[in-house]
Amino acid sequence: MLRILTLSLATLWFSTQLYASDMTPLIDAEWLDRHLDEDNLVVLDVRSDIDGGGGRDAFEAAQIPGSLHTRYGEDGWRESRNDVAGLMPAVEELEQLIGELGIDNDNRVVIVPAGTGPTDFGTAARIYWTFKILGHDQVAILDGGFAGWQQQGFEVVSGPTPSLEPATFRAELREALIATTEQVEEARQHQTQLVDARPADYFTGETTSPAVRLAGTIPDARNLPHQSHLNDRNGAFYLDTAGLDARINAAELSRDERTIAFCNTGHWAATDWFVLSEIAGFDNVAMYDGSMAAWTIGESRPVQLARRGLELISGD
Repeated sequence: MLRILTLSLATLWFSTQLYASDMTPLIDAEWLDRHLDEDNLVVLDVRSDIDGGGGRDAFEAAQIPGSLHTRYGEDGWRESRNDVAGLMPAVEELEQLIGELGIDNDNRVVIVPAGTGPTDFGTAARIYWTFKILGHDQVAILDGGFAGWQQQGFEVVSGPTPSLEPATFRAELREALIATTEQVEEARQHQTQLVDARPADYFTGETTSPAVRLAGTIPDARNLPHQSHLNDRNGAFYLDTAGLDARINAAELSRDERTIAFCNTGHWAATDWFVLSEIAGFDNVAMYDGSMAAWTIGESRPVQLARRGLELISGD
């Protein structure tokens, strides 16, 4: 009898572990529909006006049953400091933000972007990265976002943002997932891959973001444009996992080297971080949240311009 009980407990433990691990970083609408009624599952809708996502008004008009909404630009997921936009806030502030959403350390979180464009996916990737850097592994992104959910005919409801009972969320910071300006400077002297997630015209210096003081990129960086990872399928944007290896090879990236992704303000870079770390299986990937906005401010640092024959220029 004791042996049978022991076997039963072992079976229960195995089933629990299997159940707990069945959520992959990128989940589809069918997976979410099957798990929607779970008590510990939180569906976090992050739609905003980025790429025409619609924000809170769109959420209240149509939403996945039981989901809640957070405002990416207003609720404190990123902040500006010392004239640099898009930086990660203090850990204590993020703990409070997540706790006020009713999320604790035992919740499984599915992040739902609008599914309306590559920059919109970056919102989900940046919030996903935030959970991961705070030590929360049970988190995923819904492939295709809300547009894909609707497109595939799954249930949609309407209503105001629900009242939330605050929870306690405690972070365990993973410093290896974030790169500072000093670490990026050191990376240029060591065997570390710098990956610019911006479109090619930003990388070459033909286009410049208002948040960045100088055109161009960090010297010796490789270009892996964030938008190349997303495909438009009849109005909903899905991650192109099938073509990922080809894009990695074209950028001449190695899975064995430490990798730092950056962009203008640490938004598009979150998509590169996500696909390299969570989909392609790179073991050591960080994101430079200050990105080019931080690199080109303050003391002079080199910037590379491909359109000028890869010459180096410096800021004031």
